[in-house]
Amino acid sequence: MSAEIREGSAKAWGGRFASTPDKRLEAFNASVNFDVRFIREDLRGSVAHVRMLGRQGIIPVEDAKTIEDGLWLIWDEVEAETFRLTIADEDVHTGAERRLREIIGPVTGKLHTGRSRNDQVGNDFRLWTKDALLRMISGTLDLMDALLEVAGNYPDAIMPGYTHLQRAQPVLLAHHLLAYVEMLTRDVDRLKGALRRTDVLVLGSAAMAGATYPLDREFVARDLGFAAISRNSMDGVSDRDFVLDALSAGAILMMHISRLSEEIIFWSSGEAKFLSLSDAFSTGSSIMPQKKNADVAELARGKTGRVYGNLMGMLTVTKGTPLTYNKDFQEDKEGLFDTVDTCLIVLDVVPPMLTTATFKTDRMLEAAIADFSLATDVADHLARNGVPFREAHEVVGKLVGLCASRGISFSDLTDGEWADVHPLFAKQKPPLTALESVSARDVPGGTAPNRVHAAHAEAVKRAAEERVWLRHEQKRLANVMSRNSTGPEEAW
Repeated sequence: MSAEIREGSAKAWGGRFASTPDKRLEAFNASVNFDVRFIREDLRGSVAHVRMLGRQGIIPVEDAKTIEDGLWLIWDEVEAETFRLTIADEDVHTGAERRLREIIGPVTGKLHTGRSRNDQVGNDFRLWTKDALLRMISGTLDLMDALLEVAGNYPDAIMPGYTHLQRAQPVLLAHHLLAYVEMLTRDVDRLKGALRRTDVLVLGSAAMAGATYPLDREFVARDLGFAAISRNSMDGVSDRDFVLDALSAGAILMMHISRLSEEIIFWSSGEAKFLSLSDAFSTGSSIMPQKKNADVAELARGKTGRVYGNLMGMLTVTKGTPLTYNKDFQEDKEGLFDTVDTCLIVLDVVPPMLTTATFKTDRMLEAAIADFSLATDVADHLARNGVPFREAHEVVGKLVGLCASRGISFSDLTDGEWADVHPLFAKQKPPLTALESVSARDVPGGTAPNRVHAAHAEAVKRAAEERVWLRHEQKRLANVMSRNSTGPEEAW
């Protein structure tokens, strides 16, 4: 669908003006190049509105039926990709009304009874955003499923956990991946919260003070599948919190993906060598033939910046706008469109990058106990046997320094050297394997294998339940946004 420059048509607001707009104003003022994205939402909202006008006797039923039939003809043109908007249309709402007038004539003018472009655009945008949020939730669940699949493929693989990007303690790879599942679970919750706050009908707010006609807003809400109606007309036309909600949830989601991407980049580096990415999700160098670059992860990390920018841009747009509608709000769409597009393309490519990667479990296990990663286990062993932890910490710290100065590890120490460190070690040595280390952390949320396996099963169940909810919501919205939709009850 496109917008093309055409000689000007009459403006919906032109009655007050003695001359036509300057071409530069027309181009500057137009939003038709981007708000065309919710042409279906605009048509569907108009269908619900005109049904209500006819049912309420605000306009003759015959006129309402004629208008609805004409709107569905435009819908068919949209589906056939023959519908065109122009710069002269100014926005998608005016363009749809212009085309409707071409099809059914002057009766078109009755469609706008009891409605303003202010509540019309807010409602269109909410309908579009509901679908966008559901698609983002679906993509987030895809990423969760990918992480759960990899965790299930490597249930007992051990790797080093890090703090300050220094090797800290051994953990299960599955435990590490499940940490991201937890983050994404919160992302789904945030997106669902944004959806709940978006799911509000604002039609009926009119320009800003409400309408003088006996509108049945509850009927329109049912027809369009909205869960509630706005409670204040001024807030209804000027609220853009739902846009900020979606932008914020998208920014936090991308932050989590960026963190995961950073790990993939590091794990696939020559320094770590923990995994090998599939050739299908890697790129090379134009000059260095040996290179295999994690460009998917790098680009996902980089795209996070533009999503942050969209959020900050919208916060800045709205911070100084008085009640009610202001032209500034025309800037609310492109940023959200870009954020949704960015999130969806990232969520499309990152999951298969993960599931096709090969983890080098031997290398990970070797690294898991390097650099004295078992030092905490040694200190805990002393503390469990009555040595105050601070004393144990100091003893083991000195042991690490001694080993580091000699260039040896704990496993290189003789029985006598262990006994010299602390008398307890003469009787019982501390855990000296990665498996002993992870198995000892048998607490809720810990990295012990039995805990991680149970957490994995629970996460799989939780993700499946979210899928059931998602399919229900997608079906509900698809029924609303259908050519055959007849409303909550017989419209006529």
